[in-house]
Amino acid sequence: MMSKERHLRVDEFARVTGYKVATIRKKILKREISYRKVGRIVIIPESEVDRLLGDLRPAVSAAL
Repeated sequence: MMSKERHLRVDEFARVTGYKVATIRKKILKREISYRKVGRIVIIPESEVDRLLGDLRPAVSAAL
């Protein structure tokens, strides 16, 4: 069974990531974020949240 990935609209994606809507639209135009168009609606796979924010999250060090 194939699980379907959830997709977010641009405004939802911006809210989840903490970016402004204009910034997300710029990243889409630069092809920094993968997306799909359904009619006139732009949707972004939820997995892009982790990919986009992955570099911003500090690595957890095991040595304390």
